[in-house]
Amino acid sequence: MNSKHPMPPLDKPSSPSLKGRVVLFLKGMAMGVADSVPGVSGGTIAVMAGIYEELLNSIKSLNPRAVVVLFRQGPSVFWSQINGTFLVVLFLGILFSLFMSANTVLYLLENYYPLLMAFFCGLVMASTRFLWGQVQRWNTTRVLAALVGSGITLLVALANPVSGSSDLVYIFLCGFIAICAMILPGISGAFILLLLGVYDSVLGALRSLDVLVIIVFASGCASGLLSFSHLLSWTFKRYREATYSFLTGMLATSLIVLWPWKNTADEVSGIEAYLSPSQFVTLSGQDANVILAVILLLTGFALIHLFERFSINSAA
Repeated sequence: MNSKHPMPPLDKPSSPSLKGRVVLFLKGMAMGVADSVPGVSGGTIAVMAGIYEELLNSIKSLNPRAVVVLFRQGPSVFWSQINGTFLVVLFLGILFSLFMSANTVLYLLENYYPLLMAFFCGLVMASTRFLWGQVQRWNTTRVLAALVGSGITLLVALANPVSGSSDLVYIFLCGFIAICAMILPGISGAFILLLLGVYDSVLGALRSLDVLVIIVFASGCASGLLSFSHLLSWTFKRYREATYSFLTGMLATSLIVLWPWKNTADEVSGIEAYLSPSQFVTLSGQDANVILAVILLLTGFALIHLFERFSINSAA
């Protein structure tokens, strides 16, 4: 493994101490922030925090056998088997962060889109560097896996957003699909929601506490999470290096989605042009703020680096 960017210990049970739970809650908050913005994956944050495989295995343990354990051996054994404290503390952090960030993200997207995207680019660049470091040795198979991941992200990036729907069945399906992306390091679940045309409505439901929409969307997420975690756990167990190669390709290519200067005048039709800063100024009449965008890009990169160092130190 790349000695410069060592992976935090995986499959290590979370500390039952108060400090361990606070750290885990903060990691959940970081995942929540990542999942609320297009282009950044909460799964990537979980990998960097050293809790990704523990998260997958804990979710996978939520199955009918766990219910049998509950009735036969009691709540304490059941709670231990599903790693209940880990799941509850982590998801409380995620939910708290999602509720807190909904207003902020919508405001920044509407008023400071290029600068926000530049910041996200920095986050993704640093995350790509981290995932790259998890591949011990690149060979033909792993390069091909990275190219396949890159191709999939490119297809998603070039897809036109659909108009979306407020139908509750559609909201449920969107939650089912988006959570599969959110838990994958390298794919942004928020961007999937953007493509499905429900990103604004889901964040709006969180902001206004629309309980019905939140419950339906959360039910879709829970169903997708329970289904997809088994597949992911299997791939990491048998094809760990190839999986990280695949995810590295996906994440690196997602930078295309986050290019700060775009022509968004035709959002309704789904047509979006990637512009140079000078073209952006000409077409939009707005300042491209190139210097500030570069500063924010470097800030995003530095934040991920600091989070990586913090995660390694807290897991040691």
